[in-house]
Amino acid sequence: MALKIVFMGTPDFARDSLKSIVQAGHDIKLVVTNPDKPKGRGMKMVPSEVKIYALENGLEIEQPQRVRNNPEFVQKLKDINPDVICVVAYGKIIPKEILEIPRLGCINVHGSLLPKYRGAAPIQWAVLNGDKETGITTMYMDEGMDTGDIILTKKVEIGDDETTGELWDRLSQIGGKLLVETLEKIENGTNSRTKQPIEFTLAPMIDKEIAKIDWNNKTSQEIKNLVRGLNPFMGAYTFYHDKKIKIWKVSILDEKTDKIPGTVLVSNPKDGLKIATIDGSISVLEIQGENSKKMSVFDYLRGNSIEVGTRFN
Repeated sequence: MALKIVFMGTPDFARDSLKSIVQAGHDIKLVVTNPDKPKGRGMKMVPSEVKIYALENGLEIEQPQRVRNNPEFVQKLKDINPDVICVVAYGKIIPKEILEIPRLGCINVHGSLLPKYRGAAPIQWAVLNGDKETGITTMYMDEGMDTGDIILTKKVEIGDDETTGELWDRLSQIGGKLLVETLEKIENGTNSRTKQPIEFTLAPMIDKEIAKIDWNNKTSQEIKNLVRGLNPFMGAYTFYHDKKIKIWKVSILDEKTDKIPGTVLVSNPKDGLKIATIDGSISVLEIQGENSKKMSVFDYLRGNSIEVGTRFN
């Protein structure tokens, strides 16, 4: 017997969970997602990935500006009387009056192994910090931020070169499958509830200031983690002759150097771009010049000059 579900989510990470529970045969009574946002130079209004999927599948959609202090929206949820509310990367705090509506609770899919990385950017911080593993957690929601009882977890290894975008895509698929498994357990009464430990780490929104490469204080590995951790959502950046350069992919070299960190060691279309760090050097593989497109460093150096001996700052 299918559960009667209200689904709340916004980005592609949430879309994959919605798709999974639709394909599992659950009865999606309502899809709640954030309002369309203006994007691009023309500031065209763009719907969320969840809304696009819901429209393609004939699902009813609500896009409230707020869910707190919104009696009309709360009453609509009460009228639906869902068995479960599933919340996946929705983007708003769910108030107690909504949490108490579904008879089987509100279920959240979170992109980390809780209690590690509570907050808005768990996948990004796992890569930024150079973690070797992360995962997905499903949990019962309470009024705290990612503090509810854990239902299921699924661990995954993080590749040495894996970017946030690549890990995001993998975890979104895993999250959908784990949500289906979680709902099956809730439906047949075999689910468990595990209290989270007191100690936890936070994963706040990524501040733009963190994206600037600190050549003077960061190791090759730390720079690599920054680059892949901000790919593709923001991009790590540096300056060359006062022009902003984004670096999207690097590799760590065994070569040691006595040059000042940030110094260009090699720069040509054949051998690429190599830069000194405090503990060695890195090779830039993908780069983006100011007001330009992302490209391989070899293509970039065919049309742009970066002189050996000069410094990024």
